[in-house]
Amino acid sequence: MSGLEKSLFNLKFTAKQLNRQAAKAGKDEVTEKNKLKKAIQQNHPDIAKIYAQNAIRKQNEKLNLLRLGSRIDAVASRVQTAVTMRQVTGSMAGVVKGMDGAMKAMDLEKISAVMDKFESQFEDLDVATGYYENATSSATAVGTPQDDVDRLIGQVADEAGVELQAEMKTPETGLKAAATAEEEREEGLGERLRALRN
Repeated sequence: MSGLEKSLFNLKFTAKQLNRQAAKAGKDEVTEKNKLKKAIQQNHPDIAKIYAQNAIRKQNEKLNLLRLGSRIDAVASRVQTAVTMRQVTGSMAGVVKGMDGAMKAMDLEKISAVMDKFESQFEDLDVATGYYENATSSATAVGTPQDDVDRLIGQVADEAGVELQAEMKTPETGLKAAATAEEEREEGLGERLRALRN
């Protein structure tokens, strides 16, 4: 097995590992949502927020792993093309062995230019993949937005058929004096949905 074929194997193996890790993160996200639902039903707002943050973090982790796996799969595809091209080139060399006239007609400068361009594309892919990995790792270090946490808590509460108390939405600031028109509209829609379910 040549170095290029080993690299291809390693790339495919890494892509499979990333897909497995993404699937595990997806399962963890579902587990955290179930814990969130239970915390909402038991009226534990602080614990519910923690589970909501965990669920959103696992969802982001799953997406980042899938994106990275997709990128690595794309690189593996290009390496597979290179391996195939090398095998075809080897077969062609065996077929035309002894045909010096045909070999002299080939423009070696053009072949060399194409191979140089191919190598530079691999280097560009390596740089892009490295940049993506850095961007992914810095994106996961950022905290979970509060709006996403509140939205997920509301969604899980609706699925569980539990009414959210006002203190759960904003425990640190207390109850708001008046709800905005958008919140009232969403609450009305939520009530209509619950009425339809019953």
